[in-house]
Amino acid sequence: MKKKAPALAFDDPLEQQSADDTDRGWGERAPGGDGGADDLARFLDEKPPHHL
Repeated sequence: MKKKAPALAFDDPLEQQSADDTDRGWGERAPGGDGGADDLARFLDEKPPHHL
């Protein structure tokens, strides 16, 4: 028995939100927290290599 091919979808892709349309898609962390430890972790994660 052959597998059935997926149906074609003719909906408008521009009506759907992509990951790039949100802050989360651009690498932003979720809001919340006290900021202290979270800010330090973000700084260390995003520090350029020449700033070691």
